[in-house]
Amino acid sequence: MPFIDSKVTVKLNKEKKDILKAKLANIIKNIPGKSENYLMIGFQDEYSLYFQGKELNYGAFIEVKIFGKASKESLDKVTKEICELYELELNIPQNAIYIKYEEVENWGFNGFNF
Repeated sequence: MPFIDSKVTVKLNKEKKDILKAKLANIIKNIPGKSENYLMIGFQDEYSLYFQGKELNYGAFIEVKIFGKASKESLDKVTKEICELYELELNIPQNAIYIKYEEVENWGFNGFNF
């Protein structure tokens, strides 16, 4: 039950969203027990982000929420691959990307909680 929410400063067309969606689905597999089967992804493009007191032309804030726990090693790999993906596909430098992880104990879906 992962959820990946991306706030990016750049405009995303459908093609870019589809590319990111497919690659994020593959990246989430680095966390044992996680897959695209329950993965939800959200995009907020043309989002205003400021860092070090300056507006970013190219920046991203990404939240990854997962049901349960993940190892530091798994999250390190996910961070590396997400940063590489957003740099490659959106020209966002890795030093302008923040990723927040949240491990959730209670997660509801389809009328019940896991």
